[in-house]
Amino acid sequence: MAAAKILKRKRFQALNPLSSAEPQKKTHQKIEEDEEYDDTHCEECGSGDNANELLLCDKCDLGFHLYCLRPILVSVPKDSWYCAACTQDKKLKKFPLVQTKIVDFFRIQRSSDLTQKPCKDIRKRRKSLVMSKKKRKLLAFNPTEDPERRLEQMASLATALTTTGTKFSNYLTYVDGLAPRSANNPTLEDGGMQVLPKEDIDTLNLCKSMMERGEWPPLLVVFDPQEGFTVEADKPIKDLTIITEYTGDVDFLKNREHDDGDSMMTLISASDTSQSLVICPDKRGNIARYINGINNHSPEGRKKQNLKCVRFNVNGECRVLLIANRDIKKGERLYYDYNGLEQEYPTEHFV
Repeated sequence: MAAAKILKRKRFQALNPLSSAEPQKKTHQKIEEDEEYDDTHCEECGSGDNANELLLCDKCDLGFHLYCLRPILVSVPKDSWYCAACTQDKKLKKFPLVQTKIVDFFRIQRSSDLTQKPCKDIRKRRKSLVMSKKKRKLLAFNPTEDPERRLEQMASLATALTTTGTKFSNYLTYVDGLAPRSANNPTLEDGGMQVLPKEDIDTLNLCKSMMERGEWPPLLVVFDPQEGFTVEADKPIKDLTIITEYTGDVDFLKNREHDDGDSMMTLISASDTSQSLVICPDKRGNIARYINGINNHSPEGRKKQNLKCVRFNVNGECRVLLIANRDIKKGERLYYDYNGLEQEYPTEHFV
């Protein structure tokens, strides 16, 4: 049990001695424990107020308000939690699988394709997409030419997925007990949903097929003590490039209103809220789970934001795409806006 939960329970019992099913007289040891927790304060703001918002590091026992952390935590983590100083001591190892197993991990169709350069048809297609940029057409990503580097990119994602207990899935998944595929109806969207043009659908399908052949997007998952797993561009990326599709299990929002998941994404915001859908990548997902949302109300947020999140009607099914909204430099971290109902960023259920 996380230390923060222990702190909450002890404070509640101290204030409500009759709340227990079998009230017991406090012992000297319990009094000392209560006094110890009463002295807990936030290392950021120095205050001991709002005890229910104080989170204790499971290694050093120092306290931090959820709202004083950067990034802010919206709820107490289910598992152990470590502060930034202690996290720096936790070195994550590289993914321990050999090349063939990394290929199997992502179900690459033909491992030989990892050592081949993109075929002429793909290069020709990509050239035509670049020429269409003035028409605001979406672009397919340019995979890294070095096959060994692509394996390192895949290994970085495999590390994050394995560490967080997530199964790789590059498509929306529909699981028994959650929302059925039939519930994903773009016509339910409040105000309607834009239809993805056929040429852009072809571009999206091209991205999917390249990944299935091992021609990976130029993205690298890294670990940051403050932000956790996050994603960097491993080579320059052009404006309007499809970065990834947001994938995971589809569920009704009504089933997730009290969920403490940290990466839900709006799929359909319906007039009838009982029909609203969200994507939940906690069990199945792809690299989109590790791309950070950012509040762009601040000048710093607006400056860092380099992706936009857009929902499209794709052949009668709602899909969520993360797309570059400007040229991105190599090594730049990826961020998108998660403010709700602002222009084309309908991600109000990202927490």
